[in-house]
Amino acid sequence: MNITVDKQPNCTATLRVEVPSDAVNSERERILSAYASQAKIQGFRPGKAPRKVIEARYKNSISEELQERLVRKAFDEALQKEALKVLNFGNPADFSENPDGSVSFNSTLTLAPEIELPEYKGVAVKEPSAEISDEDINKNLESLRERFAEYEDIEDRAAENGDLAVLDYSSTLDGQPLEEAVGKSVGYLSSREGFWMKLDEQSFLPGFTAQLVGAKPGDEKEITVTVPEDFPVADLRSKELVFAVTVKELKKAVLPELDDELAAKLTGGKSLEELKSLLTQQMSAEKRRKIDDYKVNQIVEHFNSQVDFELPEALLRQETQSQADSLVQRGAQSGMSEEELAAQQAEIFATAGVQARTNLKTNFILQEIAHKENIIVNDQELVQHLASIATQRKENPKKFIKQLQKEGRIPGIRNSMLIGKAIDFILEHATVEEVSGEPEEIESTES
Repeated sequence: MNITVDKQPNCTATLRVEVPSDAVNSERERILSAYASQAKIQGFRPGKAPRKVIEARYKNSISEELQERLVRKAFDEALQKEALKVLNFGNPADFSENPDGSVSFNSTLTLAPEIELPEYKGVAVKEPSAEISDEDINKNLESLRERFAEYEDIEDRAAENGDLAVLDYSSTLDGQPLEEAVGKSVGYLSSREGFWMKLDEQSFLPGFTAQLVGAKPGDEKEITVTVPEDFPVADLRSKELVFAVTVKELKKAVLPELDDELAAKLTGGKSLEELKSLLTQQMSAEKRRKIDDYKVNQIVEHFNSQVDFELPEALLRQETQSQADSLVQRGAQSGMSEEELAAQQAEIFATAGVQARTNLKTNFILQEIAHKENIIVNDQELVQHLASIATQRKENPKKFIKQLQKEGRIPGIRNSMLIGKAIDFILEHATVEEVSGEPEEIESTES
């Protein structure tokens, strides 16, 4: 075969193939012999039908199989000859049977990026303590008490921090209704009636609730706030918004006693001490998960800052769409309307694009490390993993695995396991520094 590979930007290459007539004829003869030995044609005993009859009867099938075999052999030879890391061979195009009996075709290949790995042993990783303090337990218990709170009207004083205010409000920007000013839906920032808001700095926009302290039911207030620079809607960042607010009601939360009775309600009969023990276990597992995620994020950030390379455009588009779909789904689950999601389409795709690039870069880097360190996921490990998932879902493992094979999801699962192994390898060889604080607090300080 005459094979040429023309590498191009964005991890693509054009494969051009010409198969000499003698090779084409040899392959066609092998296919024809197989058909002749197995074909059942009326009037002839099996294997005794003339070649011309076989060729006429199965002409299209023989041509299709010949093309498939020649393409497959060309791809195999290209891999060996060019030492290519091909992600997708594409669909052969311009398949031609030439007058001299030779065959030619070409195909657009998607290649894995060429990566120069940085040093990946001894990466500096910070690891917060996994200890659960009494303060952590008490905060969680207070949150549980709030779930069973009853709310009483406040009639004898003005609003204080920690109270709940029931508000009607509308907003303007430069004297115009907010949605008119920005030309699109802005969701809850526009207006609400009967909106419950806790008076603390974690509620709504920074500085909003502080201006409600001292208000009483029936008061009307004009509240001016500046939108934070990291606000999800880019058009509103650093803008000064004016809210016309009516305080309809003030309420305070009356929390139940923290005792065995409350614990029994929460757990179905357990005591307060048993509830504390259960919370400690749950919080320990959750904190361990957060710490593991934090360590992985450090690995991802390290490699993405150390090395850069081209990515396959097709994969980048696919991953960007996948990330955008996930963002839209999370937005819908959090209560955002279709109009609000549509208004943020540009921001969603911008965020999705950044995350997609990070995901693909990390994936390729970790695959390369796995290859260099001879890290693999063997069939036994894969089957055990899939069987475990099936058991958790209370499904028959064989049927579950067969369905995954049918859907073509097995390679992706194997790759995810490989990436996990590569991360474990890097963490095993990392330089770990124990630090204080919660993972999210450390990330916030560092960013």
